[in-house]
Amino acid sequence: MFNRLKQIKNQYEQLCRRMEEPETYTDAALYAKCEREARELAPVAEAYADYENARSSMESAQELLNDPELRDLAQEEYQTARAELERLEGVIRLLLLPKDPNDEKNVIVEIRGGVGGEEGMLFAADLFRMYSMYAESKGWKIDVANVSETELGGLKEISFVVEGSGAYSRLKFEAGGHRVQRVPVTESGGRIHTSAATVAVLPEIGEVDFKLDPSDLKIDTYRSSGAGGQHVNKTESAIRITHLPTGLVVECQDERSQHKNKDRAMQILRAKLYEREQEKQNAALAAERKSQIGSGDRSERIRTYNFPQNRVTDHRLEGDTKNFNLSAIINGNLDELIDALVAVDQAEKLSRQAGM
Repeated sequence: MFNRLKQIKNQYEQLCRRMEEPETYTDAALYAKCEREARELAPVAEAYADYENARSSMESAQELLNDPELRDLAQEEYQTARAELERLEGVIRLLLLPKDPNDEKNVIVEIRGGVGGEEGMLFAADLFRMYSMYAESKGWKIDVANVSETELGGLKEISFVVEGSGAYSRLKFEAGGHRVQRVPVTESGGRIHTSAATVAVLPEIGEVDFKLDPSDLKIDTYRSSGAGGQHVNKTESAIRITHLPTGLVVECQDERSQHKNKDRAMQILRAKLYEREQEKQNAALAAERKSQIGSGDRSERIRTYNFPQNRVTDHRLEGDTKNFNLSAIINGNLDELIDALVAVDQAEKLSRQAGM
C-alpha cells in the first residue's frame, strides 16, 4: 500500500509542477487535463502527507519517552499521534478503494407505480417529488424526458435525468422496490394499505462510451400528450425510438423541440443498452451492480415508508441505522440515509479487499 501511496504522491507533485510551467498554463486543454488529474489524486496525496506528518510526530514523541522530565508530555503526544495515524490509515484505505467509473456521471431515473393501483401511482409521484427536492438541495438539475400521469395526480411512470457532479454516486442506491404503508386518499374506510413503486437508476452514457448503429433503430414522431397548453398536439415533436435487435422502446415528449427529444431519447436508450451489454459481458459487474447494498434488482423491496409510524426503514441496513424519520426523507433530506448506505458499501468492499 505504501509504495502505491508514494507513487500517487510523486505523480500529484509532478502534475502540480507541470501546471506551473509556461507551456502548460498557456495551453488551455493541457492545463485542464493536468488540473483534472491532480484534483483526482489530491485527496489521497494530502491524506498521505498528513499520515507522514503524524508518523513523524509519533516517532519524535517516542524518542522523548526516555526523558524523565518530558515523559508525561511525550506520552500524551505519542498517544495523540498514534490515534491520528490509525484514523488516517482508515481514511487512506477508503480513498484507495476502486472507484466506480460512473460515479461522476449524470443519472437517468425511471419511476413506475407498482402494486396498489392508483395509490401506487400517487406514491410514485411522491418519490419523484422527494428526488426533485434532494436534487435541488445538491444544486443538481432535473430534466424530465417522459411522463404519464393519472387524473388524481399520480404517475404511471416518469423518466428524468439528474444532471450534476456526483449524482450517480449518491442516487445509485435508490434502485429497487419502494413500499408504502398508509391510508390512501382513495380509501373511505380509513384502512391502511400497502402499495409500491419501482425505481431504476442508470448512469448517463455518452456516444464515446457506447455506439448505436443507426440501422438498428426505428424512429417515430408523434404529437405530445398531457400538459402543455396550446402547444399540445399541434406539432409532432415527441419521439419514440425502437431498438430493433432487442425490442427496447424509449419515448421522450417533454421538450418542445423534436431535436432535443431525439437527443434525450438516444441518451436513455444508450444507457439501457449499455447496462444490458455490461451485465451480459461481465457477470462480476452484474453481481456488483445488484449488490449495491443488498441488491439493485428493481423487483426487490429495498425500503418501506410507514406513514402511520412516521418511519422509513431501509432493509439493506441493520440495527438502529435502518430507521429514519419519514417526514425528513419524503421532503428530500436523503443524505443521512445515503451516507449510511455508502458506509456499508465501503465496509463490504474493504472486507472483500482484505480477503483477497
